[in-house]
Amino acid sequence: MATHISTGTAELRDITKMERIGAHSHIRGLGLDDRLEPRETSQGMVGQAKARKAAGMILKMVQEGRIAGRAMLFAGPPSTGKTAIALGMAQTLGPDVPFTMIAASEVFSLSMSKTEALTQAFRRSIGVRIKEETEIIEGEVVEIQIDRSLTGATKTGKLTIKTTDMETIYDLGNKMIDALSKEKVTAGDVIAIDKTSGKITKLGRSFARSRDYDAMGADTKFVQCPEGEIQKRKEVVHTVSLHEIDVINSRTQGFLALFAGDTGEIKPELRNQINAKVGEWREEGKAEIIPGVLFIDEVHMLDIECFSFLNRALENELAPLVIMASNRGKARIRGTNMISPHGLPPDLLDRVLIVSTSQYTSEDIEQIIKIRCEEEDVTLSPEALAILSRLATDTTLRYVLNLISCAQMLAKKRKAEVVSGEDVRRAYDYFFDEKRSVQWIQEVGSTLVTEEDNRPAGRSKPAGGDAMDQS
Repeated sequence: MATHISTGTAELRDITKMERIGAHSHIRGLGLDDRLEPRETSQGMVGQAKARKAAGMILKMVQEGRIAGRAMLFAGPPSTGKTAIALGMAQTLGPDVPFTMIAASEVFSLSMSKTEALTQAFRRSIGVRIKEETEIIEGEVVEIQIDRSLTGATKTGKLTIKTTDMETIYDLGNKMIDALSKEKVTAGDVIAIDKTSGKITKLGRSFARSRDYDAMGADTKFVQCPEGEIQKRKEVVHTVSLHEIDVINSRTQGFLALFAGDTGEIKPELRNQINAKVGEWREEGKAEIIPGVLFIDEVHMLDIECFSFLNRALENELAPLVIMASNRGKARIRGTNMISPHGLPPDLLDRVLIVSTSQYTSEDIEQIIKIRCEEEDVTLSPEALAILSRLATDTTLRYVLNLISCAQMLAKKRKAEVVSGEDVRRAYDYFFDEKRSVQWIQEVGSTLVTEEDNRPAGRSKPAGGDAMDQS
């Protein structure tokens, strides 16, 4: 989106804001009302009312902490919104409940065993809410006095803080003076200082200083002067995942591995000790377990060993809700010769609640195309919208959504703001869908290299030989 800014020389400049648009960046939630009834179109979600309601019921149970150790499977054809519903669940859960999303093939591509990769994904999906009491100093700054030595190497000072009931003067050292300067604390600010860490938080400006117009900005927040004692005990809550606790306590890696991402394999003995410690904290009331959600996309790509591990892991006391997605019908279980529904072993299918997704109706498809156009800032003509809707029924929804940005590029080339039906037709001619690709292979199949052409030496060639022989 370009904004024109006029300068003193009447010169115009274009400032372009670039945004990263992903396949599901339009999803904001599940689009349910307070009674968990799905709205027709809401928060980027369209159709799939039954699946969305089922997901909403599961979310309600997650938030009440009653679903740990259960499993769900979203089963349906490709392009029916399975991943979109999972992302909608993540958005609805909010930042406090852990949500981990992996593709099943990731398990095989990491530099660790399959079971270790799954264990780490499980433990990322379980949060621990740790409560601790800390002493804080809270009040309105009356005065800050800073004395520097002649060389400037040492600084000393005094900080006068008051509440409505009392006033105290604190001596300041180098560290506290630097922290106050960094936060730009001045007289009249209401601040909180954590005594254990020395962290200073600016809560706002006192109402008593609201007349100092020169010291005010447009975003100045005014707060009341605190009451009671200056020094108080306050309960602070931190939320971390079990995996973060594992990494921080792993001597070989240390907490820096959290940022590098290379956590390596963590010993089971360490995990058992952490589980025991977390259990003690729970009994003492210091900690609370928050079972989160682990979403495994394309779950049929896992093999029989991973499925066996999942069966056992779901029975563990510390287990999240596991949501899986598969677009397979009857398929072979990887690592065996068994054919099973959705490519999952029967003993795992027994444990899961299966939610089906169905093909979108033509009205739903039209609505999805409109939402994607809004997200990508594309304006379609009525003819272009009708063509794309019809194409989505004949080909696939994913192909049509990819075609939107291609048609927009063609419209821009002819300096048009609105994508016309002709732009869509040209994009359709340039890029094949799966059906036309198969048809094209049949037409020019003789010129392409196929597996049948790789015959052992000495086998007779087809009549006419190849181009090199003929030359």
